[in-house]
Amino acid sequence: MSTQTLPIPSFFDAAHAAEWSYRPDATQLATTAATWRAQHKLKPSAADETRVHLLLIDVQKDFCFPEGTLYVAGRSGRGAIDDSRRIAEFIYRNLGALTDVTTTLDTHLAYQIFFPSFWLDKADNPLTPFRTITAAEIAAGDVRPNPAMAKWLCGGNYTWLCKQVLFYCQELERAGKYQLYLWPPHCLLGSDGHALAGVIHEARLFHAFARTSQSHVEVKGGNPLTENYSVLRPEVLSRFDGAALAQRNTNFIQTLLSADAVVIAGQAASHCVKSTIDDLLAEIAAKDPSLAAKVYLLTDCMSSVTVPDGKGGFAADFTSQAESALDKFKAAGMHLVTSTTPIASWPGIRL
Repeated sequence: MSTQTLPIPSFFDAAHAAEWSYRPDATQLATTAATWRAQHKLKPSAADETRVHLLLIDVQKDFCFPEGTLYVAGRSGRGAIDDSRRIAEFIYRNLGALTDVTTTLDTHLAYQIFFPSFWLDKADNPLTPFRTITAAEIAAGDVRPNPAMAKWLCGGNYTWLCKQVLFYCQELERAGKYQLYLWPPHCLLGSDGHALAGVIHEARLFHAFARTSQSHVEVKGGNPLTENYSVLRPEVLSRFDGAALAQRNTNFIQTLLSADAVVIAGQAASHCVKSTIDDLLAEIAAKDPSLAAKVYLLTDCMSSVTVPDGKGGFAADFTSQAESALDKFKAAGMHLVTSTTPIASWPGIRL
């Protein structure tokens, strides 16, 4: 492991962070990385005595560009674009210190419980995104799951489906996190929006080739009957009849807990980043609360969901929720750091 701060490679162009169509050349990256490895005397990641794991959450095109269906603009309007640039620069500067880089992939199909396509109102009209659905609305018949899904979703048992969605919303509300929220279709498997932002993909591949480290990916979000904001577990794990609906990502939880340091960035600070850190903190609390001290949150490499109202303001703004969450994580012992501060100077880290 090298603690030196490395220069940014000459091929990196910060403008690519704002370009939806940018796609790196993996073959050329591998060739350049071999030269970079020799020039800077980089060792294979397997030789690292201190294992630093960078977790990049949902840095996908639909979240990272205005052309995406759910662009995370933050209050500045440039949120995810600037975050992507800073994340890439962070990887290049700390190439010798980062052992593993894992990118999560929010991965959805056309019909999911948090998409409008899943629901109808009592007049059989489709619902619209950016609204909540409550258990009370379902119980009153004001909204219901589209019965045309029942055949392929639950063997044609529509009564079962209605009971399940009511139970699901009740469980969400009982947990006190939030109510079911409908999002526009995003990160659909097979779509351009599902892919990683090109500037991030370039940096993680360069790290993989330069450090002989696998380009790890964790896929989440494919279960149509539950949300999966966190990469560590879906929001609801059980069905109304007591059977399992989903399960915790136990293998990846263990991977993170076994690292000497975990660095987290990505989109969105108010949702998938927040939920992942919440779940990681819960796992840490159950195992050893002192482990929170090995978690580092790149506060300048994540933004919150905002929904413009077309009048210069916001119809929805989740920034305050993200800020409150960061305060909670800090109080629990996690470290709030910035991407421009050398890793070697972070509190508590030993390289």
